[in-house]
Amino acid sequence: MNSPIVSIQHVSKNYGKQQVLKDISLEIYEGEIFGLLGPSGAGKTTLVKQLAGLEEPAQGENYIFSEKMPRLDLIKRIGYMAQSDALYTDLTAKENLDFFAALYGLSGKEKRQRMNEVMELVSLTDHLHKMVTDYSGGMKRRLSLAISLLHSPGLLILDEPTVGIDPVLRKSIWESFKNLKEKGTTILVTTHVMDEAGKCDRLGMIRDGQLIAAGTPEELMQQAGAATIEDAFLAYGGA
Repeated sequence: MNSPIVSIQHVSKNYGKQQVLKDISLEIYEGEIFGLLGPSGAGKTTLVKQLAGLEEPAQGENYIFSEKMPRLDLIKRIGYMAQSDALYTDLTAKENLDFFAALYGLSGKEKRQRMNEVMELVSLTDHLHKMVTDYSGGMKRRLSLAISLLHSPGLLILDEPTVGIDPVLRKSIWESFKNLKEKGTTILVTTHVMDEAGKCDRLGMIRDGQLIAAGTPEELMQQAGAATIEDAFLAYGGA
C-alpha cells in the first residue's frame, strides 16, 4: 500500500484537566473517503482541527503528505470545512469566493472556472450575488463546502458537512464526494449520522477521545456480529 496521506501517531490532547484525545493512531490513504464516527463531544473536531493545522497535540504527532503538522505551506493542499461557517456575512457569496480564491492564489480564468464549478456542485449558482446574511443555515453550509473545494485540494477535511442540508441535496453532495475520490482526492469526514458512515470506504469509531475500532463498514459490522453500523458502534463500546 502507498504511503498514507494522513498519519496520526499516538496523539493525545488535554484542555486543562480534561483529556479529549487519548493515544490515537490512524492512517488514511490516497483516494479514500474516511469517516470519523462518534457522538458530539467524542473528540472528532479536536482531531480534525489538528490535521488542518489549527491546533497541536499535547503528545504524539500528525503527518499530512508525509510532513509534520502544523505547516503553513501545506494550506494549499488541504481543504477544510469547519463545523461553524467561516463566512463574511456582510459580503455576497461571490465576494466570499473572491476572497478565499485570492488566499489560494487563484485568479483569472482558473478562478472563474472553479467558482462556477463549486457553486454548481452545491446548487448555489443562482445565489452567487446574494448577500450571505440572507442565506439560510443550509445555504451557508453549502457555501462553506464550495469554498473548501475551491482550490482543488488533495486532502479534503470536512467536519459534519451536511448538517442542516436537506436529504435530496445531501445525497447529491455524497455523490460528488465519490466523484472527487475517483479523481484521487482523499476525503476525511466527521459524522454522527449512521447512514453517512455507511457510505465511507473506511471508518474510525471514536468515543470519549479514544479510537474504539477502525475498518470498512462491512468489516466492523461483521467483527461485531451486527446488522447495522449503529449496532456495531454500540457493540464496540459506544453504549
